[in-house]
Amino acid sequence: MTNNRKALVAGLAAAVVTVGALPASAASSASSDRGHLVSAERLTTQSAGQVGATLKSDPGGAWDTRAVRYGVDTYRLTYRTVDASGRRTTATGLVALPRNGDRRLRTVSFAHGTELYRNDAPSTAEGVWGRAPALTYASAGMAAVAPDYLGMGKGPGKHPWMDIPSETTASLDMLRAARAFAAQKGRELERDVLVTGFSQGASAALGLAKALQEGADPAFRLGAVAPVSGAYAFRKQEIPALLNGGTDAKAGVIYSALLFVAFNRTHHLYDKPGEVFRSPYDKRVEKLLDGSHPGIEVVKGTPGTVRKLLTPRAVKALEHPTGGLAEALRLTDAVCAWKPKAPIRLYMAKGDEQAVTGNSRACHAQLRAAGAEAPLIDLGTPEYGGSRHLGSQQAATAALVRWFARL
Repeated sequence: MTNNRKALVAGLAAAVVTVGALPASAASSASSDRGHLVSAERLTTQSAGQVGATLKSDPGGAWDTRAVRYGVDTYRLTYRTVDASGRRTTATGLVALPRNGDRRLRTVSFAHGTELYRNDAPSTAEGVWGRAPALTYASAGMAAVAPDYLGMGKGPGKHPWMDIPSETTASLDMLRAARAFAAQKGRELERDVLVTGFSQGASAALGLAKALQEGADPAFRLGAVAPVSGAYAFRKQEIPALLNGGTDAKAGVIYSALLFVAFNRTHHLYDKPGEVFRSPYDKRVEKLLDGSHPGIEVVKGTPGTVRKLLTPRAVKALEHPTGGLAEALRLTDAVCAWKPKAPIRLYMAKGDEQAVTGNSRACHAQLRAAGAEAPLIDLGTPEYGGSRHLGSQQAATAALVRWFARL
């Protein structure tokens, strides 16, 4: 993803189901080596001053550096996990460790927003944006663990966007690999995990948090959870906004395209692209969204409005979902339907042009209905490269590093 409005693709929320939703036979056969550390590659070593300079150098807007205390070592981990069907696969992710000499480290799991290009994931990102949250948490003295997700970074296959079960397993298995790697370095990750995520990663974070609370791995426990600017109410809030001009027009196009292409892989919405995409986009959209094209290519290769992208049949399907689409959206909108027992905060930005704020209000209402005290924190109108949505990640990171330190 580029560091300005050209990409407009820093994630929406993903679908949520219970963590054990993988096929029983596949999950059982692949469970023995989940989280096994395959390899670790050192990426960077920076002093505290260099970390601060990196965070300030982002062309989209400087990151808050007030929490920077230590230098940071970053590594790319490759580890074993399972795919969306429960089959064995590998994935990658970024680990950032503070150069503070502490043996035991508090652990932050960060789930990133949507990236159209696989190399914009945390462990392979060249720009500041993809690495900044991990650098911020690590330079404050915490171990930062940032999964790339399936099919992103150096992982094989295509990314199952908006698939919370696989995002949850990839995130949990990344924690396991990070624990093993830390031990090789003579360090230990504390049991309580501070979980956060932005946009698409907001729902991924909630999936991981729920798994930890339900005891998915006794080595870890949910310490706190803080999702940022997710699309938690896709059917009632996000889709109407995408169709009716409530979001940035190009963001609406890209997310609508992603919705059909990604959901078709897991829920079978169409047989031929021409059923949902108008010509000439029916010949190019699936290829553009295969993970090998930078965001700017996707922006240039798609039309300016949703109505120019989608067929009348596709628009009608979004307005009145049935079948696989209805089921997918039912799962998407269950993301906040549980009661976290650990501290939780929700963050949003006023006037978010991608994940409209009705999403956060709906999640807040669901959590309260489940009996959770979950403050909804308005970050105001921060901007990054002209985007309030992206700006909310910067503002929330600055707020969260302080909140996590106080817990």
